[in-house]
Amino acid sequence: MWRNLSRSQKLLSSAALAATAGSAVYLYDQQPRPFLLTRNNIVYAEAKQEAKPEKFWEAPSRADMVQKLKNEKQFDLLVVGGGATGAGTAVDAATRGLKVALVERDDFASGTSSRSTKLVHGGVRYLQKAIMELDYEQYKLVVEALHERKIFLDIAPHLAGQLPIMLPVYKWWQIPYYWVGCKMYDLFAGREALESSYFLTRSKALDAFPMLKKDKLVGALVYYDGHHNDARMNVALSMTAAYHGAAVLNHCEVTDLTKDDNGIITGATVRDNMTGEEWEVKAKGVINATGPFTDGLRKMDDKTNAEIVAPSAGVHIILPNYYSPRNMGLLDPATSDGRVIFFLPWEGSTIAGTTDSPTEVTQNPMPKEDEVKWILDEVSHYLSKDVKVRRGDVLAAWSGIRPLVRDPHAKNTESLVRNHMINVSENKLITIAGGKWTTYRAMAQETVDKAIEVFNLKPNADCRTEKVMLVGSEGFTNTMFIRLIQEFGMDTEVAVHLANSYGDRAWVVGSIDDPTNMSWPTYGKRISPNYPYIEAEVRYAVREEYACTAVDVLARRTRLAFLNAEAALQALPRVIEIMADELKWDKARQEQEKEKATKFLVTMGLPESKA
Repeated sequence: MWRNLSRSQKLLSSAALAATAGSAVYLYDQQPRPFLLTRNNIVYAEAKQEAKPEKFWEAPSRADMVQKLKNEKQFDLLVVGGGATGAGTAVDAATRGLKVALVERDDFASGTSSRSTKLVHGGVRYLQKAIMELDYEQYKLVVEALHERKIFLDIAPHLAGQLPIMLPVYKWWQIPYYWVGCKMYDLFAGREALESSYFLTRSKALDAFPMLKKDKLVGALVYYDGHHNDARMNVALSMTAAYHGAAVLNHCEVTDLTKDDNGIITGATVRDNMTGEEWEVKAKGVINATGPFTDGLRKMDDKTNAEIVAPSAGVHIILPNYYSPRNMGLLDPATSDGRVIFFLPWEGSTIAGTTDSPTEVTQNPMPKEDEVKWILDEVSHYLSKDVKVRRGDVLAAWSGIRPLVRDPHAKNTESLVRNHMINVSENKLITIAGGKWTTYRAMAQETVDKAIEVFNLKPNADCRTEKVMLVGSEGFTNTMFIRLIQEFGMDTEVAVHLANSYGDRAWVVGSIDDPTNMSWPTYGKRISPNYPYIEAEVRYAVREEYACTAVDVLARRTRLAFLNAEAALQALPRVIEIMADELKWDKARQEQEKEKATKFLVTMGLPESKA
């Protein structure tokens, strides 16, 4: 539309826009946001104000979900695991018309799926391996991931966007090498490529990334990849599965697999960890999508099943936003020990990581201090002397366990392929293991295809997930934050956050009573003064997103625990107070929540002395 206007029409339109929404757009532009670059152009070009939707789908209550799990005579599929792969599988099966149940023993995204690098990417490292080692499998992985990246950004525009990432160059001969690599990355994406990669001179690189070390810098290459809010994406997938008829239940654990006289799996015994109640869920087929815990369910099926997962720990740290520009990431492709490290703006802060080392599978792994120190050391190599990299600047640190598919010939985890594997046991347990966030949808599609074949299911449609918009996406626009400001009287930072976390469901959050008792903003009392999370979100999380514990809210519905462990600890009493009001907790339960959440925050980088 904008391109078709004459120069004079553009000037008149710009003047009208400035009169109505200029101040809000200016404030929006000041927000530290991970993928503003392409969105700002839209904001300045066409600040369309969409009408507020009249009616929203209301999620069934958790009690309704429990009853659905109890009352259904037989599901087509029971999916075990509520991470990205499990939730994606539930969405795929439900949108094909199958009767689906999903159970997760903790919370949606409580494991690896909330502890990623936050990238939606084809994998520049895999591209390098594909070219240098002439590895066709790596090439296929890159091409598939680039295709899935485009779908990812299309079906959840409020949660994902594109981000420019800089590769600083300190030797002249590296410029053509990196340039060719970036252009091949663009080429492999074909028509689904994001913005084209480009070269920056030394001065332009320092303009774009002012805190970059100047010594010996000769220039930089910039390429584009996707970026997202992983836990919110996982919650959106779970809610989308529920929207399409699936019975989804978090904090519900499989305690045993049930079998017929021939030893074939017919369902599972599950326990609601909120009440302790147990019952049996019958299903034509069971899918194991438990990530790092894959082998546990496989052993439950048959103790002789071989272990297929090689767990690898990846540590990330959160630093203040002054460590990076708000709309430019950085990639170090050759660290001191050969690993790759990303340095990215995320949710108003800076995320740095990741490490890659063998580990043991635990529920809430602790980040090791030597790995935190290694990340800080690597970061310091690329930053100006004006930026003193300090351990005290680490606001949060966490470790995620990647469920890598084991290669029997591998000498270390670096040689493990991050591809996925589907396995069908003798007793008909389907296991989907490996993969990464970016390819969750393709993994889910293959898994459901295999389930239809193995269990002779009768879907009423083919796979539709390339086009199925996630809950919150349908009514989202890049400028809806302006309407939220005007409608509710919330400040710009909160409005932008709500729009980009909930999409069109931000209207539902805004309809929950949350006055500030101030002249401005009049709406949205923050649970932590330096972060845009508000009290209404806590109530919404309980009512509409199945949040059952304080950790659910602090870590996965909001991201405060991942952004600042101490701020999360300070917000904890008020979060518990609001949840107690919503869920009618007694004093004993409130104390229990405080104790459990505090222990969890230690695994997020909170010093034990402050716990």
